[in-house]
Amino acid sequence: MRIGELATRTGVSVRALRYYEEQHLLASERSPSGQRHYPDSAVDRVLLIQQLYGAGLPSRSIVELLPCVVTGEVTPELLDRLTAERDRIDTQISNLANTRDRLDTIITAAVTTLQTGRACP
Repeated sequence: MRIGELATRTGVSVRALRYYEEQHLLASERSPSGQRHYPDSAVDRVLLIQQLYGAGLPSRSIVELLPCVVTGEVTPELLDRLTAERDRIDTQISNLANTRDRLDTIITAAVTTLQTGRACP
C-alpha cells in the first residue's frame, strides 16, 4: 500500500510515517518512480509504534524494542530496559489514579456546594 493509504488506515499523518522511517521504526519499498510502498503488516507496526509513543517511550527505545517484537529474541539488557519502562508506566498510572481520586473529591465538594448553597470546604 502507498503512504497515503497507510496514513488513512492508521490515522497517522504522512509526515509522521516519514519520520518513523527516518528513525528506522518503519521500512518501505520504493517503486521505480520513488513512491513508498508498505506491506499490510505496516498497519499493525504503526499502531504499535503509536501505542509505545503514547506510553511515553522515545523513538530510540522503540527502535531497540521492535526487533524483539518481530523476532521474539530478547537480550538480558533489553529485558531490563523493558522492565524499567513498564515500572515507569506503572508509576504514571498510579500518579494519574491519585490525581483522578483528588479530582473526584473536589467534584463531590463542588456538587455539594451547588446543592446546598454553602461554600466549598
